[in-house]
Order: sequence, then structure tokens, then C-alpha cells
Amino acid sequence: MKKANVAEFFRRLEENDPEPTTELQYANAYELLVAVVLSAQATDVGVNRATSTLYKAANTPDAMIRLGEKELKSHIKTIGLFNSKAKNVMALSHILVDRHAGEVPQTREALEALPGVGRKTANVVLNTLFGEPTIAVDTHIFRLGNRTGLAPGKTPRLVEDGLLKVIPDQYKLHAHHWLILHGRYVCKARKPDCPACRVADLCRFKGKSTAEG
Repeated sequence: MKKANVAEFFRRLEENDPEPTTELQYANAYELLVAVVLSAQATDVGVNRATSTLYKAANTPDAMIRLGEKELKSHIKTIGLFNSKAKNVMALSHILVDRHAGEVPQTREALEALPGVGRKTANVVLNTLFGEPTIAVDTHIFRLGNRTGLAPGKTPRLVEDGLLKVIPDQYKLHAHHWLILHGRYVCKARKPDCPACRVADLCRFKGKSTAEG
């Protein structure tokens, strides 16, 4: 996609939604971190349903440790891979207490050292909590990077690096939320809703859908 078209692409997304944010529900940094860890291969809706009761029981590392793994599992058993996620949440809670005074760290290195936290999760936390212009490449962003021609790449990291290279600085802070929401509700995996898409004329996807189907 041409440089001018990339800028126009994000200008329109910003015009439609000036202050996008995650759809995960949270009230503090620890709640967001846990929610993002739980959201791997799960929907935000499903995570929010589980955490609505979990966070009433435990919403700090100390409280989670007191709650215990068995009780944690009872709250998140509707989420995929809940057994391994419960182990990770308990382990990261201990590390936060032991090494970070119970606070969520603000560096990529420290975040990625936590169990269950990879590059994508760290990018979400760095962006949403700490205002860093990171791009967390989930399935939606990976699809959009390739489908639209914004930043084609065979791996999430290649798409991430490509997006950071082409997105104008003024749009980088909110770019990953715009792309996630656009992929979730408009540029959907099975059938993109091209007639409703505000950037369809800029997109290089050759299989655009029409109003007739």
C-alpha cells in the first residue's frame, strides 16, 4: 500500500473512533495483565464473563495467591486452556509479589519474563497501560496486515515490524486497537464486510465482497 494511502487508511479509522481501547474489562493494571493472559485463544467476551466474578474474589497478586489455583480454576473453567492458564496466573502473581512489589512491570523484558506472557501480551500491556506505541499482532491484525496490503508478512513478527515501519507516528499509539476492532467487526475472517468498510477503496484485497454477496 502506498504511503499516502496508509496515512489516509488510519485517518479514516481515527475519524470513526478517536479513542479506541481494548474490549477486555479491567479496573487496574493487574486485572488487565491477567485478562490478556486469559484471552489467548479465547474471546474477549468469554474472558470478561469469567473475570466479572474472579475479580470480585481476587484482583491483586496477593489476593490471587490467597485465592489459590483450585479456586481460580473454578472461575475460569469456561475459558479454553484454563488449566495451564491458571498455573501461569498463579506463577506470575508470585513473581509480581516477590520481584516487583506487587506491581505490573513497565519494561518488555520484565513482562516477557512472566509465565504466560509472550511478545503479543507484553505489547498489549505496554500499549494499553503505559502508552507505548506497540503493535500486538493477534489473528485479526495478522490477517489485516496481509489482506489489505498494509504490511504483508509470513509471521506475526514480520507483520508487526512492517506495520511499525509504515504507520505514521501520529497513529501508532492507537493503531493496534483500530486494526483489531476493524478485523473483529468489519474485515472478518470468513467474509469481510467490504460494502460497510470505510477503507475499502484503499485496500488491496482482490476478493472483496459486494452488497449482493
